Amino acid sequence: MTRAELAAELAASLGARHEARFILDEVLGAPLASPVQLMGEREIAVARGMAARRKAGEPLQYIIGHWPFRTLDLRVDPRVLIPRPETEQVVDVAMAEIAYLGAARPVIVDAGTGSGAIALSLATEMSDGVVWALDASTDALAVARVNLETVRQQHEDSMLPVTLLESNWLAALPGSLRGAVNVVVANPPYVSGSEWDGLAEDVRREPFGALVASAGSDGTPGLSAVEEAMSQARTWLSKPGAVVVELAPDQAEPATRMARSLGYVDVRVDPDLAGRPRALVGRVR
Repeated sequence: MTRAELAAELAASLGARHEARFILDEVLGAPLASPVQLMGEREIAVARGMAARRKAGEPLQYIIGHWPFRTLDLRVDPRVLIPRPETEQVVDVAMAEIAYLGAARPVIVDAGTGSGAIALSLATEMSDGVVWALDASTDALAVARVNLETVRQQHEDSMLPVTLLESNWLAALPGSLRGAVNVVVANPPYVSGSEWDGLAEDVRREPFGALVASAGSDGTPGLSAVEEAMSQARTWLSKPGAVVVELAPDQAEPATRMARSLGYVDVRVDPDLAGRPRALVGRVR
């Protein structure tokens, strides 16, 4: 069986040509392999096994075991949320805020780091600063630690220092950083409990606690974690400083009101690639 024949078989089974291509690229380790390349029996069995897992609802990213995020290739598994393009945009917003503040050796905190996607992107794309990557989940931190070591090996001395810390949002930061953090970035859970059953099956394979949050203090569904991240950030931020938080588009208006009530100024919500409100920015002076 040739690569092209197996690709056609998997695409028909999955109903998705691009997913078949991802699987074959992973099995062969050669995205540009010839379509007439003959597949070995073991390769065919592995590819069919991966396709069967995908057809059963397992996320493709977990099956492959790694996934691209900006310039990085990160390990992902069921312990962490799958990095998404919307969050790549959040990194852009955070970097713009860091540049706007103009602090020397800025202190940046990624609250709820998961796989480490935001923290490691900032650490490899910025030329100065220190990064703290926090998460309450020891499982998530284990994945982030693997990614940190891999990225360190690839970038050697060119990346910023990154510290991983088990923490409920920012609560476990050293006291010396109180009032000294320049930017807090967070991608908190923001799906409401009532939305859970309506999510795609593969999304419901991701960690529940990384996706679903209770209502905010104002009753907005799914807003409690966004609110907590903004509230804790307010205590740790320098003056000037900024918080950047990913949220659901329908949470933009209540989250904006909430940010202003917490004392943030110049509050705005930047759009994602689809033009939907996605990254809330609040500044302190």
